[in-house]
Amino acid sequence: MDEPGAALDRRAALGRLGAPAWREPDAHGEMPAPPHNHEGHTWKHADGMLYRIVRDGWRDPFNKTERLTMPAFGQILSPTEIRAVVNDLKTRWSPEQRRFQIEESRKAPFPPEAG
Repeated sequence: MDEPGAALDRRAALGRLGAPAWREPDAHGEMPAPPHNHEGHTWKHADGMLYRIVRDGWRDPFNKTERLTMPAFGQILSPTEIRAVVNDLKTRWSPEQRRFQIEESRKAPFPPEAG
């Protein structure tokens, strides 16, 4: 049996790494999570949007089911921890991607509760 939190650790790791075949629909007809490093497109989103996705989850609008593609962690992580997750993702981007994301975040920053 897993240690408490082991399932969360695996899900969080998958979220950071993305699905191996992220450009193709899976067996459910859903688009899997992209990698959140320089190869994906997470860096195109502002801090506020990334914060909401981690907190509330995300359902890709192109998916055929109503399931969340990205699970919600708002009941598990504190606002400060969610911000730390987003800040960790930023360390995986190129300097150019970080500059773009900083500009996007000026329009949609972290919410006040994120500290």
